[in-house]
Amino acid sequence: MTDLPPAIILAGGRATRMGGGDKPLLRLGDLTLLDRVIGRLQPQCGVMALNANGDVARFSAFGLPVIADSLPDHPGPLAGILAGMDWAAAQGAKSVVSVAADTPFFPADLTKMLARNAGPGGLALAASRDATGRLREHPTFGLWPVALRDDLRATLHAGQRRVRSFAAAYSPGLAVWSDDPFFNVNTPEDLARARLIGAT
Repeated sequence: MTDLPPAIILAGGRATRMGGGDKPLLRLGDLTLLDRVIGRLQPQCGVMALNANGDVARFSAFGLPVIADSLPDHPGPLAGILAGMDWAAAQGAKSVVSVAADTPFFPADLTKMLARNAGPGGLALAASRDATGRLREHPTFGLWPVALRDDLRATLHAGQRRVRSFAAAYSPGLAVWSDDPFFNVNTPEDLARARLIGAT
């Protein structure tokens, strides 16, 4: 039995800037992006699940439960977070960690930092500072109390889809990294850069 929270890997997007397909299955060296995300996340959480839509068989090699959005038409990462909340609640968990499947170098202390910096209701988001000191939030990386899932469901049904806007209503804490380990792969150029980073 682990005291670490469960985690949901958000892979439900359409990858339009990459030309479609499944971004998490793109290769970064000998591994896929998803392999790298799983490897980085596994020591930091309890059980893991993958939020993805469509045929689940394409992810069967990873051995994770695959949970689809409960809302139609790919409403975005907020719907994946809701899927993660519902799944985590069914596990008896009080919170769930979310990570993006296209961000292979996220911090090895993500869960610890989110828990340490959670707001009064238990919600925390990741953030980092760039070279100028400017703060940038990374709202797909968060610690989410499952008690918010009904509010989140109502928010999505009302047509609101921005993760940051939803979180702001619940006084989230910010876990801030001084560097920026949240480089994500959105375009073929990003993938080429990630391959260079991964090779160093």
